[in-house]
Amino acid sequence: MTSQAQDRQLLELIRQLFNEKIPFNRVLGLRIDSLDYDHPRVRFEMRPELVGNFVRGNLHGGVISAAIDVTGGLAAFLGVQKRLADEPLEAKLERFGQLGTIDLRIDYLRPGFGEWFEATGYVLRTGNKVAVTRIELHNNEDSLIAVGTGAYVVG
Repeated sequence: MTSQAQDRQLLELIRQLFNEKIPFNRVLGLRIDSLDYDHPRVRFEMRPELVGNFVRGNLHGGVISAAIDVTGGLAAFLGVQKRLADEPLEAKLERFGQLGTIDLRIDYLRPGFGEWFEATGYVLRTGNKVAVTRIELHNNEDSLIAVGTGAYVVG
């Protein structure tokens, strides 16, 4: 199998795991929008179940935090994959099971109003054991709702 074919297979497996196998992602309605190695994007639709302030109808802060955390973890995982380019597919997928959040900081910038939301992750640094990411959450009008920085164990 060529390196490009293995890469496509890996990304499709990541998409399946993320979208279909992780129950919490399904509860929140999180779906991978882009698996770009440098800035993956996760998207979700606003639903009544995600409201935090029933008077105002805005997105719950816990949903914002969870979406940022999940996107940061995805960015960290993809950052590791760039470093493992020559490894077999099984070794690359094994790293998915080792991924975990070490630290997460969220800055809530404005209330979460919108029809849908998109979180974009950026890898700041990927080491052998830890990756650090920055994440931005925008709504459908491209308003910046929240930003986060996460540290993830990756190996």
